Amino acid sequence: MSKQTAMAAIAASLFGTGLMAEPLERFDVAEDHTRFVFAPAPVHGDGLPAYGNPFVTQGYIYKAGTLDGGHEGVNPDGTPVFPDRVIGTWTCDGWYVGDGAHTATGTMIVSRQVFQFADGDVIISQGAELADYGVAMPRVITGGLGDYAGLDAVLLQTNLGMSDGFGIRAQFVIETAEDSASLRTPSEMP
Repeated sequence: MSKQTAMAAIAASLFGTGLMAEPLERFDVAEDHTRFVFAPAPVHGDGLPAYGNPFVTQGYIYKAGTLDGGHEGVNPDGTPVFPDRVIGTWTCDGWYVGDGAHTATGTMIVSRQVFQFADGDVIISQGAELADYGVAMPRVITGGLGDYAGLDAVLLQTNLGMSDGFGIRAQFVIETAEDSASLRTPSEMP
């Protein structure tokens, strides 16, 4: 065996095909309603979070398209509806803005989201979240690991609605500068 062949074999065993896979450009998230926690104040009269209320929550990252057609992603006990399609864990923390949980349209939350994929890749994103369903909202990708390290892109979040257990369902699409001129500053435009 030549030295080059031996080195190639060692590299293949160390870096395996799983780590060489293409990064995901689309995925779905289903919030686990049993993991949603918000502060005791400020709240509205009905007990829902008001402006300035901090929260933390978690959920499941699913393969793209899993939640199409209004599918629930989380069972009443907090387990995933489609365990064989779970590809990671989503964690979100932030603050309610606008009219808090009563916000009917526009920005309702400002948050940080951490997407931890089963293969070890990570995306960290910050931005606003809309109360509106079916509207793509861009979020800044502030960091990443693995395939997402140094990624120059935005993450588009489209809320699909709430689950029966009051957990958000959303689809995410990574849009790079090559995908959209809107990601470039005016000085970078041709």
